[in-house]
Amino acid sequence: MSRIGKLPITIPEKVEVTLDGTSVTIKGPKGTLSNKFAPVVEITHLENSIEVKPADSSRFSRAMHGTARSIINGMVQGVTEGFTKSLQINGVGFRATVQGKLIDLSLGYSHDIKHPIPEGVTVTVDDNVNIKIEGIDKQAVGQLAAQIKSYYPAEPYKGKGVRIVGEYVRRKEGKKTA
Repeated sequence: MSRIGKLPITIPEKVEVTLDGTSVTIKGPKGTLSNKFAPVVEITHLENSIEVKPADSSRFSRAMHGTARSIINGMVQGVTEGFTKSLQINGVGFRATVQGKLIDLSLGYSHDIKHPIPEGVTVTVDDNVNIKIEGIDKQAVGQLAAQIKSYYPAEPYKGKGVRIVGEYVRRKEGKKTA
């Protein structure tokens, strides 16, 4: 049985939880999130906590047990605190700007990359190189950060590219001449 799945999810004040079978809706000060889970998990709402249990002893049920608990915990955290990812762009001439619902990335290619910003996510750019992605949906924030990073991941020789703040990029030594 999942060690993470066994833990109950505490619900803070100002958060409303609605259960409809395997569908969970969580409403908090920052917004509302809802998710539908597979019927292999049983979700029960107590006074100030939520418990997730596997419906049967199948392998899939036990696997989804911890996953469902983790997703619900992320939903509760998202509607109370929100999630943030910070990206940093390194390189001469590399920059980013926000234009309405698009983020415009100039990453050394022959053209600028215009990436759409999904609903529920806000993007701010400081000094043209520091990108801050904020939102209540953990998956949407992480997905946008990963997509932006995938356009030009930080390379190991000069360190140019897009990196997530706090991420370690192993630097390599260049070619040596004899």
